[in-house]
Amino acid sequence: MTHKIFIDGAVGTTGLEIVERLSGRSEFTLIQLPEDQRKDVNARRDAINGSDFVILCLPDAAAIEAVSLIENDSTRVIDASSAHRTADEWVYGFAEFREGQREAIANARFVSNPGCYPTGFLALIAPLIANGRLSADWPYVLNAVSGYSGGGKALIERFAQEADLGYRSYGLNFDHKHMPEM
Repeated sequence: MTHKIFIDGAVGTTGLEIVERLSGRSEFTLIQLPEDQRKDVNARRDAINGSDFVILCLPDAAAIEAVSLIENDSTRVIDASSAHRTADEWVYGFAEFREGQREAIANARFVSNPGCYPTGFLALIAPLIANGRLSADWPYVLNAVSGYSGGGKALIERFAQEADLGYRSYGLNFDHKHMPEM
C-alpha cells in the first residue's frame, strides 16, 4: 500500500528538499500540481483532501489557509511553518523534546515541525529543566547566527549575486516568531 502525499509549497527551499527525499520511494505517491495550479485554491483543496499526508512548506498565513481547506477527518498534516507550533491542537514534532513525545507524534493528525533555533535551544535546555537542573522561569538567552534558507528564494538569489552580503542582526527586540516556541 502506498501513501499519497501532497507537499503544498513544493517549489520553495524546504519543499524542494522534501520532494527530492521522497521521490522514487515505492511507499509514497507524490501528488503534484502543475505550475499554473499550485496557488489555485480549488486545486489545492482537492490535492489536500485527496492525500493521506500533507506537508505544508508555506508562509504562516498560507499554512493556516491550507489547513482550513481540509474537509475530511483523515488527512494528516505536517506543518513546516511556524503558524501552528504552539497551537493546542497540534503536536510539537520534536521527538526528543520530552518523554512520550515520539508516541504523540506517531499518533497525531496535526504535527508542527519545530524551527531551527528552537530545536537547538530546546535540545539543550528542555532536558535540564525537566530534570530539575535548571529553573523553568529563568530568562535564558540564545545568541545564534543562521544562513539564508528561512529567507526563501529571494534571499538565496541575493546571496548568490552579492558575494559580500554579510552578517545582519535581527530579532533583537524579543518579538521574533520563534520566541513563543522557545
